[in-house]
Amino acid sequence: MPNKRNHAAIDRLLSIMDELREKCPWDRKQTMDSLRYLTIEETYELSDAILKNDMGEIKKELGDILLHIVFYAKIASEQAVFDFADVVNGLCEKLIKRHPHVFGDVSVNNAEEVKANWEKIKLTEGRKSVLEGVPQSLPAMVKAYRIQEKVRGVGFDWSNATEVWEKVKEEIDEFEHEKDQQDTSRMEEEFGDILFALINYARFLSINPEDALERTNQKFIKRFAYLENQLHAQNKSFDTVDLKQMNVIWEESKKK
Repeated sequence: MPNKRNHAAIDRLLSIMDELREKCPWDRKQTMDSLRYLTIEETYELSDAILKNDMGEIKKELGDILLHIVFYAKIASEQAVFDFADVVNGLCEKLIKRHPHVFGDVSVNNAEEVKANWEKIKLTEGRKSVLEGVPQSLPAMVKAYRIQEKVRGVGFDWSNATEVWEKVKEEIDEFEHEKDQQDTSRMEEEFGDILFALINYARFLSINPEDALERTNQKFIKRFAYLENQLHAQNKSFDTVDLKQMNVIWEESKKK
């Protein structure tokens, strides 16, 4: 059943946006281009909140992203291109079309079959390549993961994780060969192959490599902050201690 509270909230947001574009100099000045980098920033802030499992921040950051969606739609409506209703209706039509197992008579047995159908349906919508929907500006690790997911959707994939791990070891051997040859260009290429294979292996283990690496980043930051705080508490600095002394404190940080 329709949720009147949700409808009222959306109507309120759209009305506020109308007023902001009319009366606020900053909001009136914005364009899609000027908002783009801010949208990227807001998306990363949402990602940070999710990794921290901070529901309050997640709610806040979702609101910020929703603001941007409404903002873009408002700008487009002023140009008579499309409006917020067009965005939502377009999304609804896409969801219905790409979920024939829910809104049609297609049968699926698991989530993997749903993903495979999704990619096949995309190809009927005018896309010439399975990989056409992967944004070129994605960070390299995220892009590699999405590439692998998409080709898996059409059956181009390894049979099991063991095969992928063998590929990882093969790529490491190839890198070692190029390192012995001291060919920097080839070393970089082979190192990229190692990373691509490792991301593939993570996918087979249901590990998101981006999340895994970010958690390691946060762990390192926390431990390094402990090191800095301990040195400060002892009236020492990095200039007055050696690596061995720093490692002692670093090992302590792992117990905190």
